[in-house]
Amino acid sequence: MTTFMDVHNDMKGITAEQLSAAHRADLAIEAEEGVHFERAWADPEAGVVYCLSEAPSADAVQRIHERTGHPANEIHPVPLSV
Repeated sequence: MTTFMDVHNDMKGITAEQLSAAHRADLAIEAEEGVHFERAWADPEAGVVYCLSEAPSADAVQRIHERTGHPANEIHPVPLSV
């Protein structure tokens, strides 16, 4: 499994409730693609949301996000962390 950080743009004004609902939607179906979404962060003023996950591929991450209605604009593998 690889760790991925994905970025969603154009989410200006997102609330904590909306972020939580989007994260729960991903969690509800993540196993179907072998993905596990660990955490999500948002900057409502900038309209940017970040999600951290473990998945077999970036495509698997994107498929889950597309199915839940919030496709990622960018998905980056994170091969190194400290």
